[in-house]
Formats: sequence, C-alpha cells, structure tokens
Amino acid sequence: MFAPESVIRRILQRDKTTATDVILRLVLALIAIGCASSSRAPTAATAAEFHVETFLRGLNTPWAIDFAPDGRIFLTERPGRIRVVERGQLRAEPWLTLDVAANGEAGLMGLAIDPQFSQNRFVYVAYSYQTGVFGVRNRLVRLREDPKSSSGMMDKTLIDDIPGANNHDGGRVKFAPDGKLYWTMGDAQTTRYAQNLKSLNGKILRLNSDGSIPTDNPFPNSYIYSYGHRNPQGLAWQPGTGRLYATEHGPSGFQGCCRDELNFIEAGKNYGWPEIRGDETKDGMIAPVVHSGSSVTWAPGGATFVSQGPWAGSLLFAGLRGQALYRVILDRNNPHKAEKVETHFFRQFGRLRDIVEGPDKALYLLTSNHDGRGRPAPEDDRVMRISSK
Repeated sequence: MFAPESVIRRILQRDKTTATDVILRLVLALIAIGCASSSRAPTAATAAEFHVETFLRGLNTPWAIDFAPDGRIFLTERPGRIRVVERGQLRAEPWLTLDVAANGEAGLMGLAIDPQFSQNRFVYVAYSYQTGVFGVRNRLVRLREDPKSSSGMMDKTLIDDIPGANNHDGGRVKFAPDGKLYWTMGDAQTTRYAQNLKSLNGKILRLNSDGSIPTDNPFPNSYIYSYGHRNPQGLAWQPGTGRLYATEHGPSGFQGCCRDELNFIEAGKNYGWPEIRGDETKDGMIAPVVHSGSSVTWAPGGATFVSQGPWAGSLLFAGLRGQALYRVILDRNNPHKAEKVETHFFRQFGRLRDIVEGPDKALYLLTSNHDGRGRPAPEDDRVMRISSK
C-alpha cells in the first residue's frame, strides 16, 4: 500500500524539517493508513458473471420478500402494507394494509408464505403496534387470502403482547426445512430480557404454523429456541446440512460500537448478550462465527444461502449501515468458523434490508433508504434482481 499524494504533501508542507523527520513521519502515516484499512471488512469487486437490474421501484421501506408457488411475489413495506407482484408487475392496491406502529425501526416487518399455500392460502407476518400513548408491542399473525378477491384478511393471532420499542424488535419470519416457523425477537432496548427465559425478547422463537409450541423445543412449554440475542434480523438454513445461521446487530451508542454478528444457531444455546460481545467468551455462552470488528458496523439484515452460480454454497446477508451485501464463505469442517467475508455493492444502492434467493435462482435484494436513516434516490426504495450471466 502506498501513501496517497495528499498525505505526502501535508508532511512536506509543514514547517521545515530534516529528511529524517520527513521519512519518520511518512512511515507513521503509512502505519496509520494500514491500520485503518485493516479495520475495515475486505472489499471485493462484484464478479463480472452477474447481471444486476432494478426489479421494482418506488417502494416505501420494504422489509421482507417471499415467493408463492403460483409465481406471485409478496413483500412487506414497514408502514403497514403487504404488496404483491403478479406477472412481473406490482399491483397498485396492497394485498392487505395493517395498522402498525411504524416508528424508528418498528412497524410491519417479516413475512413468510406457508409451504402449503396452494391449499391453505396462509401468509404469516410480524408487526409492531401501539398500546396507549407511548407503548409498543409485537405480534405474529397468520393471514389468509380470499380466493375471490385475491386480497388478504386476518386469520389468527399466533403470538401477541411481546414488549416492543422504537428499536430492537427483531422481526424476521421464516419457515425452516423442518416445517416449523421461526421468528426473531429483539431485546426491545431492555438488555436484561435477553438472558431471561421467562421473556420472549432477545430470542429466536420456534413454533408450529397454528401457533402451538413444538414438543421438541429445547425448553418445555416455551417458544424459545435460542437466547442471549440483542437484535437478530436474518435467518438462513444451509442446504444439505440444515444448519441455521442468524445475523445480529451488535452494541451501539452508550453500549459501545460495532461487533455485529453472524451466529451458528443450535437449540437451547445462549449467545451471550449482554454478557459477552465480539470475541469475548464466558462459560455456557456461544461466540459468533464471525463479527464485524470493533470499528466497523454492518447492521445486518436478511440472510440467504446461494445454491448455484459463482457464489454457490456461500451465505449472503444484507447490510443497513454497512450499505453493502456481504458474502461469507463458511469453514466446511467447522460450522462455528468462517474462512472469509467479502463486501459487495458497497454504497451502490444505499441501505440494504433483505436478500433472498428466488425460485428462479436469482437473488432479490431490498433497499431501505426511506427508513429515516438513508438518503433515498429518485427510484427508491427498490428491489434489485441479481442473476448469473
């Protein structure tokens, strides 16, 4: 790595110095630049084999996307709308609009299509709602499509009255290969919830599609699958092994900085928040597979595994504050380790919320530039489609 011309010029323009002083200052500048660079995640140029296009535009803070077996695409917008794409076109009218508390990070979040959608027409979503003047709670519901109008309606509340907040509401909803429904729940800005097994906050939850508790959950009569989480927002199961990985936001503000995580999730395990973070360890607590370091923030969102193409076998996750798509190459012999983390599309599309591999094997990437923390471009928010050439 070479010192930029501007660095050298600043050194030489200072008050008169000896040649030794100049060399010494140049060496120090090189060291500082090298340290700063090493603190950042490595940036990789996106492979030339990919074609990137705008699939949808003009959305308002899309949060999650899923694919129905009839070819339609469902997605949520955080202000409360569930939208449908049919034959490549976004329907003008929402499939359903919910009354949500769209404040801060809260609102309409995760969405999952029932694996038996062709028979039962069920769709599952998680959202925040207002209680009183300032209160926020979180709810997971099952919706049903009216076959006559092709619009949605409420079917059943599955889990309700979980404490919420303007931030840290988790929200990812996905079906696993085992047929169970998973819901990530943040600590609602109350760190003590994460270690409390009587609270559903700071957890990854597992339930049957009718809202009942699976008999093989790790804690009797509890939805809790894993605990000790701060704000998990991405879930992805590795094809072939069925291993579950989750992305999670690390500390911020007065709690410190950075150390966003990718975790290998196992039933009943404790992932340490707020007792440990980053590389810290403690008996009975699980450290992350990889984290962003002490000076870099990913703010990770949705995650997916790639089944084919140049990135086959890799895990991808979207970055909000990181404004990038991250590719993780996992250790083939140790699920608790990663061999490499790459950064793609850095600052090309702004804040990124979700990434999903569609039935067509293309990748669908959701921007989140209208969430109050981004800088929306004229076409934002968008869904980008990434396919192999």
